[in-house]
Amino acid sequence: MEESHNRLAGETSPYLLQHARNPVAWYAWGEEALTRAREEDRPILLSIGYSACHWCHVMAHESFEDRETAETMNRLFVNIKVDREERPDLDRIYQRAHQLLTGRAGGWPLTMFLTPDTLTPFFGGTYFPREPRHGMPAFREVLEGVARVYHRKRDQIVAQDRTLREALANLDGPVITGESDPAPLLDSAHRLLAGAFDRQWGGFGQAPKFPHCPDIELLLARGHQEGDREALEMALLTLDRMAEGGIHDQVGGGFCRYSVDERWEIPHFEKMLYDNAQLLPLYAQAFAITGEPRYRRICERLVGWLEREMIDEGGGFHSALDADSEGEEGLFYLWNPDQVESLLPAESWPLVRDHYGLATPPNFEGAWHLRVKQPLADVARQQGLNEEEAQFRLDKARTILLATRQKRTRPACDDKVLTSWNALMIRGLAIAARHLGRPDWAALGRRALTFLHTTLWNGERLLATWRAGRAHLNGYLDDHAFLIDAILALQAVEGNSQELRFAMQLADRLLDHFEDRERGGFFFTSDDHETLLERTRPFADDSLPSGNGTGASALLRLGHLVGEPRYIEAAERTLDAALAAARNAPLAHASVLLAARLRSAPPTLVTVRAPRRRLPAWRDLLRDYHPDISLLLMPAEEDRGWPEALALHREREAAWVCRDGTCAPPVRRPEELTKLLKSKGGKAR
Repeated sequence: MEESHNRLAGETSPYLLQHARNPVAWYAWGEEALTRAREEDRPILLSIGYSACHWCHVMAHESFEDRETAETMNRLFVNIKVDREERPDLDRIYQRAHQLLTGRAGGWPLTMFLTPDTLTPFFGGTYFPREPRHGMPAFREVLEGVARVYHRKRDQIVAQDRTLREALANLDGPVITGESDPAPLLDSAHRLLAGAFDRQWGGFGQAPKFPHCPDIELLLARGHQEGDREALEMALLTLDRMAEGGIHDQVGGGFCRYSVDERWEIPHFEKMLYDNAQLLPLYAQAFAITGEPRYRRICERLVGWLEREMIDEGGGFHSALDADSEGEEGLFYLWNPDQVESLLPAESWPLVRDHYGLATPPNFEGAWHLRVKQPLADVARQQGLNEEEAQFRLDKARTILLATRQKRTRPACDDKVLTSWNALMIRGLAIAARHLGRPDWAALGRRALTFLHTTLWNGERLLATWRAGRAHLNGYLDDHAFLIDAILALQAVEGNSQELRFAMQLADRLLDHFEDRERGGFFFTSDDHETLLERTRPFADDSLPSGNGTGASALLRLGHLVGEPRYIEAAERTLDAALAAARNAPLAHASVLLAARLRSAPPTLVTVRAPRRRLPAWRDLLRDYHPDISLLLMPAEEDRGWPEALALHREREAAWVCRDGTCAPPVRRPEELTKLLKSKGGKAR
C-alpha cells in the first residue's frame, strides 16, 4: 500500500474515496478490520457519514486530515469508515444505538466506539471538534479517554453492552397481530399534524424543517378522497411555502435537504436524489388536484435539474450534490444584487429584484440566497405588468442566471447509483408523467429501470449500489420494495410485460428472504446477509419512506393486479404488525397508514389493452389524481409474457374494471370507461 493512500483507495463510494488520502489507517467495514480488532483486542472507531454532508467535511478537515489526531486514532483503535448510503443497515443499527446510549437523536457524522468481540457500541456521539468548544471536548481527548475506559473498566462495558443489546432487541416490539382498522390511527395522525402545523410558513414543528413527504402524501390522499379541506390546505400550503423558499433552487430547480429556519429560507445546501424523488410526485399530484400552473413549473424545473446534473451515461441517477464548493457551504448558490443587475436586461431587473428580495439585507453570510420575497403577481401589479409578461421575464432571467452559475466551481457530485433512491425517482417520474402528460419523463424513468435491471440484478439477487462499472452489496428491503412500487407506477404510463414479471420476481424474493413470518413485516436485510449486531424490522419513516409501508402498498397493488394471494397475505401480515407499532407514534408511520388505507378500501383495477398508439387516449382519462385506482396499460403488440391473470385479456382494444373481486364487462371505447368509472363500477372522482 502506498504511503499516500489507506485501504479506502479501492472502494466505490465517493465518500470513502474522499478519505483515501487521510493519514488515518481507515478500513472499510469488512472481515479484515473486524478480525484485526478481535486479534489485537482494540476497540473499533466507527465513523459513518456521506459525501454531501457539510459537518462530515468539517470533521474530516479538522481531525482526519490532521496527522497528530490520526496518529492517536491509529495507535488506539481500528478505524472503520462507512458510507451510510451504501450501508444503511449499519447506519440504522448504530443510529438507534446512539439514541439509546445518549438519549439524543443521532446524525452525521456519527462517531461510535465498538467492542471488537460483539461490535456493540459503548460510547458515541456525532461531530467532535478538534479543539474544545461549545461545551464539547476536543476529539483527541475523547480518543484517549475512551481507550482508557475500554482497557480499565471492561466489566462495566460488558454489562452495559448486554443491556444495550437487550434494549435494541426490544425496539421492534413483540408479536402483535390483528390491528386491522386504520381509521383511529389516521384520525390521530391528522390531529397531530394539525397541531404541529405552521399556519404561516407551512410544514410541521419548528426549525429545522424537513419536507416529511409521506405526511404530505397522506394529507393529499385524505383531502382528496374524503373531502377533508383542512388536510388538503395543510398539504398545499406546505408545498407552496417550500417552493417559494430557499430550500427550492430558484435558479436551477430541485430542492435541498432541509431548511435551518422555519421560513424554508436558508437550506442545508446539499441536494439529495431521494428528497427530489419524493417531492416530484407530490407537486405533480398537487397539479392534478388543483390545475394550478405553478405546480407544473416546479415539476418541469425539477426534472430539468435531474436531466442536467444527475443522470449517469448509462441512464441511472446519481445520488447527491455536495453542500460545499471551494470549501464553503452554499457558495455555488449565492448572489449579490450588483452582479444580478449587471447580468439581466434592464426591463427584467426590477422584477427580479423585488420578487427575490434583492433590495433587502443579505440573508446568508453577507450574500443573497434567492427566495420568493414577494409573489410574482404582486410584483407584476406594482410594476404595471400582466402576469404572463412577468412570468416570461422571470423565466428569461432564470435562464441567464443559470448560465452564469454553471461557470462557477461546482459542488462535487456523488455519482454512485443507488437502487432504492433510483427506484424512488423512477416512481416520481412515472407519476409526474401521467399527471402532466409528459411521456418523455416516463422514458427517463424506464431507461433508469433498464439500467437497474441489467446492471444490479443477476436473475437471483438485487444489488444495492453501482459505480464505475462495479455493482455490489446485497440489496436491502428498501431496494426491493421501492423498485416494485416504481415498476407499478410505470405500468400506468405504458405497460411492459417484462417489467411486470421483474416486479413479481422482486416480490418473491421479498417473501422468501426478508419476511418475518413469526411477527409479520419484513426485515431490513435478507436472511443470507452478514450477521450484524441486530436484524432490524423498521416500520417508521425517516428521510426515506418506510420499506415496510411501501412494501405493503406495493404488494397489495401487485397482488390484486396479477391475482397472487401470497402477495396480499404478506402485505396484510405486515400491516397487522405495523399498525400495532404505529399506535405509539402515528406521525412517524405515514407510509404504513397509506398502505392501511389501501387495505381497508382495495383499489379499483383498471386494465387497458390497446395498440400503443391508442394507449394515450385511454391513459389521459385517468390523468387526474386517483389514488384509489391501479391502472395497467397493456400494449396489444405484446402478446406474450403477461402473468396468467392478465393473459386472458385478449381483445385488440378494451378496458376491464374490477373492484372487490368483481369485474364489469369490458368496454371498448374510452368514453365508456369514463362512464363506468363514474358509476358503481369504480370510484374515480
